[in-house]
Amino acid sequence: MDNTQRMIALLGRVRKEMNGAVSESMAQHGQNYGLNYGVSIATLREIASNETKDYAFAKYLYQQQVRELKLLACHIADPKMIDTHEFPFWSRGIANAELAEELAFALLSKIYDINSLMGVWSTESNEMVAYASLMAASRNERTTSEVAFIAVENAVKANPESHYIAAAVVALLLYVASRDKSVKVGIPILLDRLADTKVKQYIVEELEWRLEYL
Repeated sequence: MDNTQRMIALLGRVRKEMNGAVSESMAQHGQNYGLNYGVSIATLREIASNETKDYAFAKYLYQQQVRELKLLACHIADPKMIDTHEFPFWSRGIANAELAEELAFALLSKIYDINSLMGVWSTESNEMVAYASLMAASRNERTTSEVAFIAVENAVKANPESHYIAAAVVALLLYVASRDKSVKVGIPILLDRLADTKVKQYIVEELEWRLEYL
C-alpha cells in the first residue's frame, strides 16, 4: 500500500472509535483542528502500537488536517531520523498544547539532538513550540543541565506570560536536578536572573517545595 492507502486504513480504525461529544468539548476549549474525531489519546497510542516505525509515512500523516492523524504521526515517526534539518518541519505543525505534549512525549523525548532542539525552539515566541521542547527535554536522557538552564532563560524571556512555559520549566528543572543533585545549587541563581513576572512567581513557588523532595 502507498501512503494514501495506509492513511485511509488508519482513518477507518479511527472512525470506529470516534466520539462526537469529546470532539465538540475540545473545540470549545481551543484545541482546534481541521477535523477531529474525538478519539482518546490512550486509544490512539494503542492504534499506533500496531504500526511499524516509518518516518516518511509519519511526516505524511502530520501534514494532514486531522487531529488523530497528527497525533498518530508522533508515535509512528522514528526518533532516530530527526536531526536539526528536520526541526522546522515538526515545529510548523504544532498548533495547540495537546499536540505539543504528545509530540514531546512520543517523539522528541527520544531524539539524539535534544540539546540542539532546546537551543533553537526555546527562543520561539510561539509558546507551543518552546513548550514542546522543554517538555521533551524533561524526559530525554541526553538533556544536559547547562543547555537546560539556557533554554529556561530563553523560553521565559520569549514567553513571559505563558503558564505552559512556567509548567514546562518546573518539569525540566526538576528533571535535571533529579539526575544531578549539584544542579539544585544553581537553580536559585538561575531564577534570580529571570524577569519578575507571574511566570517566574509560579516557577519559584513550585520549585520551593518540590525540590525539597529530591
